[in-house]
Amino acid sequence: MAGIVERYDIPKQHFWLHGPRSGPPVEYETAAGMWNVYGYPELHDLLGDPATFSSDTMRVLPKGMVPEVEEFSLDGFLTQIDPPLHGKLRKLVSSAFTRRIVADLEPRIAALTHELLDAARERGRLELVTDLAYPLPVIVIAELLGVPSGDRALFKRWADALFQRDTKISLAEPVEGQDVRLEATLRPWKEMSHYLASHAAERRARPRADLLTRLVEAEVDGERLPDDQVVNFAIILLLAGHITTTMLLGNTVLCLDAFPEQQERVRADRASIPAVIEESLRYLTPFAALGRATTRETELGGVTIPADQLVMAWLGSANRDPRQFPAPDVFDPGRDPNPHLAFGRGVHFCLGAPLARLEGRVALNILLDRHPSLRSDPDDPVELMPTPTMTGVRRLALAEYS
Repeated sequence: MAGIVERYDIPKQHFWLHGPRSGPPVEYETAAGMWNVYGYPELHDLLGDPATFSSDTMRVLPKGMVPEVEEFSLDGFLTQIDPPLHGKLRKLVSSAFTRRIVADLEPRIAALTHELLDAARERGRLELVTDLAYPLPVIVIAELLGVPSGDRALFKRWADALFQRDTKISLAEPVEGQDVRLEATLRPWKEMSHYLASHAAERRARPRADLLTRLVEAEVDGERLPDDQVVNFAIILLLAGHITTTMLLGNTVLCLDAFPEQQERVRADRASIPAVIEESLRYLTPFAALGRATTRETELGGVTIPADQLVMAWLGSANRDPRQFPAPDVFDPGRDPNPHLAFGRGVHFCLGAPLARLEGRVALNILLDRHPSLRSDPDDPVELMPTPTMTGVRRLALAEYS
């Protein structure tokens, strides 16, 4: 672990980064009222069985867990939908993320990267997240979706409100004691919904060649998508379409800072950039956990989990399971194979994975071209996001700009 835990202030919530676990791969957490799955083979099976481990986690939450429920709908929210409807909805936008279409975005991604780095050079500083890792993917996904990329400060405020908090929801704690936290989560959803609903209404009147128009005009089983589904579909595309790349790029530069010998190797052999990115995804898994709900009693890892239980699938921990990855705490881009679960598995495998990988590859290559050394500034400490379910750099200033 030398180079990560010893060098940076790693939040205690990111327990999988603080050394190997000693507990079982599947266990019940009484204080939270839910099950946790930490092991790789167990998680591999869980993700491959959506019939048993449903993505519709809302149904197992206690009544009243979500305040003002009449104003909150997850219709069309792709990560909360099971087959067969999930497959039908996913097809609506999957054609926008084919290998060919994504590959055609490379010149635009490269141009944006240079523009953002030029602006940072003029300011005399480069804080990686604010100046590059956040704006680059959010501009790309905003242009694809068809919303103004100039509104990215709004998108960041909403994303920060949702993801950059260290609060944890408990099924064992009385709902009354969690109202303030739940309201804080619901507020940005409402704001995003109103924002995207107004853009969707504009597309109905004046269609364009963008993803939002595709959603507005799409049909499932011969019927147009309801307004709630269009808006929630757009929310997941906007959020997931940039947050993963923001974390991926920041985490990869952090790994190269912590392991300078690997930085030298990738500088000498740029063909190894994809392998560096894959190992970064395993080593510092962006979305470290996701929720599932059991539809029936089932056995996993030798443990019986009853029906209608909330299960947290810890991807970050599974990607460091020594049963699958020898020396898991070593950052080794030479791992082959490297079957990490950072983008999930099965029917919910990340739709935007090809785009995130391309953005990471292009941006990292240009960073290496333009900067002889990617080193964090010791006078401006690295900050990681505190939320336990996400592993991402919140602030990473580079030394040469200090």
